[in-house]
Amino acid sequence: MKLYFKYFAMQLRCQMQYKTSFVLTVIGQFISSFTAFLGVYFMFQKFYKVDDFTFPEVLLCFAVVLLSFSLAECFIRGFDTFSAIISNGEFDRILLRPRGLIFQVIASKIELTRIGRMLQAVLIFCYAIPNSGVFWSFDKIIVVLLMIIGGFITYTALFMIYASFCFFTTEGLEFMNVLTDGTREFGRYPLSIYGDGILRFFTYAVPIALFQYYPLLYLLGRTNNLLYAYCPLFCFLFLIPSLIFWRIGLRHYKSTGS
Repeated sequence: MKLYFKYFAMQLRCQMQYKTSFVLTVIGQFISSFTAFLGVYFMFQKFYKVDDFTFPEVLLCFAVVLLSFSLAECFIRGFDTFSAIISNGEFDRILLRPRGLIFQVIASKIELTRIGRMLQAVLIFCYAIPNSGVFWSFDKIIVVLLMIIGGFITYTALFMIYASFCFFTTEGLEFMNVLTDGTREFGRYPLSIYGDGILRFFTYAVPIALFQYYPLLYLLGRTNNLLYAYCPLFCFLFLIPSLIFWRIGLRHYKSTGS
């Protein structure tokens, strides 16, 4: 961790060399995410409920997804930009260093400008928590924290899978954006509104529903099943196939010669 904080401090100094650019980028990130919030807001100007979920209830899952994605994009950005690391020859240098490869990739890029999205998620939480009608006992506070952690782990695994494809293709595959940026967008609403097929896919294939939908039901008192409350813990299992795929890709790596 000491080494990671050195990487963090180094990248913070680099990004703060151009303070105006940094601040404008943070504002841009906030505004771009704010348009998604406006979409939800205007939806509820016409419809009081969506699949029996009210506006503050929907904002709870929206804030969880946005904050989870923003944290992953901020601190796991190295996987998201891995195609550039391969194409410019940086990965060859990483292989020669006496540190773990995953650690070096993660520490190579920390996108602190994503705090604009994080700030918006926090503001949405500030509105949704007192207005959602949830009785906030200690266990429900823990469930919200687990939802955010589970979301961060899920997006980390997805970014790692995205990076692993680059071992075979050099360039990243754009279809993975459906599972990263795409789930951030339609994760604004509880996944049940998209139908049983979509809900099953995002339960058993890509575990978005495990941190977004099922714990939400427990928070809102629609189920007393404790399994729903601790569903986000199962997101850690998603790291296993992503790590396996990473190792398979690593064995097939060939230098670009850059």
